[in-house]
Parts: sequence; structure tokens; C-alpha cells
Amino acid sequence: MKIAVALPALLFALGAADAQVVQTKEHKVRIVTVVQGLEHPWGLAFLPDGRMLVTERPGRMRVIGADGKLDPAPIADLPRVDPQGQGGLLDVALHPQYAATGWVYWTYAQRDEQGRNGTELARGKLAGQPGAYRMTDVQVLLKLEPKDNSGLHFGSRIVFDRMQPRGQTPVSAGAGVAKSQPDSRRLGSDPAVLMYVTFGERGTKERAQDLGDIAGKIVRLTDEGKPAPGNPFAGSASARPEIFSFGNRNVQGAALHPASGALWATEHGPQGGDELNVIKPGVNYGWPTITYGVNYGSGTKIGEGTEKSGLAQPVKHWVPSPALSGLAFYNGDKFPRWRGDALLGALRGQVLIRVRLNGEKFVEDEFMLRGALPRIRDVRAGPDGFVYLLTDQPNGAVLRLEPAN
Repeated sequence: MKIAVALPALLFALGAADAQVVQTKEHKVRIVTVVQGLEHPWGLAFLPDGRMLVTERPGRMRVIGADGKLDPAPIADLPRVDPQGQGGLLDVALHPQYAATGWVYWTYAQRDEQGRNGTELARGKLAGQPGAYRMTDVQVLLKLEPKDNSGLHFGSRIVFDRMQPRGQTPVSAGAGVAKSQPDSRRLGSDPAVLMYVTFGERGTKERAQDLGDIAGKIVRLTDEGKPAPGNPFAGSASARPEIFSFGNRNVQGAALHPASGALWATEHGPQGGDELNVIKPGVNYGWPTITYGVNYGSGTKIGEGTEKSGLAQPVKHWVPSPALSGLAFYNGDKFPRWRGDALLGALRGQVLIRVRLNGEKFVEDEFMLRGALPRIRDVRAGPDGFVYLLTDQPNGAVLRLEPAN
């Protein structure tokens, strides 16, 4: 469901005087700073009235006003966050029927009584006013268990699926998992609201292949956090019913394709071997049995090689690794020659990667804005047609890409 957003002309002009202009293959792009002074921003969501929600990894969720100003006070009354290592406050997303429900969803690292941590999913309702925002009706929907002491690989992105008629959820599982059911992604009466949430394997490779564990998986849930009906392992005594795909190392970018509605994801490889995948139910994406990466430092082989029968190959992989992060598909009107392309953030690469596809086939990539960007944590296609980036820095920013002409 597309949320209409009315952003005032003032916001479009912010930072224009200091903006960089960079020529890419298809468009000349102006990079505008919307706000700065954010500590490692991680996720971004657009409210219907023109405001934005942005998370900071140390544990703060902030409101950016429709005037482009960052509210000085973080949103109060969120659950405690454990910002150990790569963890902290992570993604944020709005319910597709936000105007009616008011639900805001977020993922974060939480510590248990034994001091171990892991990714959790929660939701709440934004209340209050500038300078005194708070989250009410907070509910924790899903916890990664068992937790552990690692500071690695938390995931975590939230993507709402297209709404579907209840009882007709699409399932097309991998070989030997489940039979396909008719795809039914069109809107219908009494629609089901489903979401995908990505969980990293916490640096313990074997967890990605353990179907009794949601680490190293992409799960598919109802908007109340229950296993989605029709999930590929529903009814299995040995598998978690939430699981949608497995063998995922650390997915930090996920988005629906605007034409097909299929879920796509970016995968952090080890040293080398970052991947772009189209995610299908019940499919094993191979980690750590197969990978195009190698062990850090030693450069030694991981698993059994780069391919194995029954395990999915990536649509595209990159060696060396650009450290892929956020993912968005562009379908707006401001950059018409990007329409339908995937936009991938890169941390180590410090670029925005544009990937052109033909269906589920890779066509070409372009490493854009090199030398003009720091580490990019997230990429969002705004409802206003612009592209928004979050920079992974102690003094991080929300950037907006505009056509320079």
C-alpha cells in the first residue's frame, strides 16, 4: 500500500546551496543534506503527514518534522536497547494501514537476564507532540532465542508484503519442501497484512541451517507477530513455523519488487561474496555450505565451495565485498531512467549501487556517487519520488538525492 506524503517546498530546498552534483550514467544527481547530527542512523520510515521516523543504533528513535528539522528529544518509552557490537536499535516500518491502525514496528537488540543479546521485533503507537513524543501500547512480538554473547550479525529489516485475501497466501517452496499454492497477491476483501523480518545468524554459521532456530532466516509473520498462514514449514514438528527462507548469513537490505511483488534481499558475505537474492519460500540460500567469500584474515575456504545442488545461487554476487546494506527499488518519477532498478547501499564501498534486472536476471550494475558518499547504511525510495540515504557515521545524516536539472 502506497502512503501519500505531502512534503513542503521548504524541505526540498534545504541544503541546496551546499549540495554536491554528480553525473551518473543515467542522471545528473544533486546530493542534499536533510538533517545531520544522528549517531549511526539505521532505519527510516515516512509518516503520512510529511514527518519521518529515523532510528539511531545506540537506541534512539527520532522524528524529523515536515519542515525538515530534527526534533531534539528522542521518542520516549521504547523498550531498552542493547547497542553491543553491530546491534542496537535497527529498522523501523509503518503498518500498511497506518492511518487506521497507528502501528509503528521496529527491530532492536535486547539483552536477557544472563547478559546475552539478540534481535527482537516490537510495535507501538506514536503519541505526543514535538519535544515530547512517546511510544504507547508497546508490544514485543518476536524474540530471537537462544540469545548469545556475540556482537555480530543481528540483521535486521522489516518489509510489509502486499496485502492479500485471507486464506490465500502465496507459497511456492523449494525442492522437497512443500507444494506450490496459487499466487494471490492482489488486493481483496478482508485482506491479510503480512510482513517479512530478517534475522542474522549471530556469527554462528551453523544456526543458519538449523530449522529449529530463526537465526540466519527470513521469517514471515502476521501484523500481530504470529507465523503467517501458508508458510513453507507450517505443520513441521522440527521447524519453526515462522521461517520463510533459510541459509541467510546477515540480511541488512530487503524490499519488494514493484512489478512482481517478490521479496529481494542483500546478503552480507564474509570476506567477499556479498549477494543480491530473490527470496522464495522454503529455499535454502546456502550459508555456510556454499559461499563466494572466504574466511577473514586467512583467506581459507568456507564450506563446500560456491555451488551445490538444491542450494540457491545469488542473482548477483560481488568479490571483493562492497559490504551491502540497505535495498530499495526505484519506481518514482524524479529519475525516470532508474525506474524498476534496484538501489543498494554499500558500507565499505561508500557508493550507491544501481542494479538493472530483466525479470530475475542480472543485466548490469553501476557504482554511483563514488567519492561523494560516506558509508551508506540504508536506502529508501521516498513517496515524493526522491531517494533517501542514511550515512553510517557518529555524526550521521539523512541525505536526499534529487535530479540536478
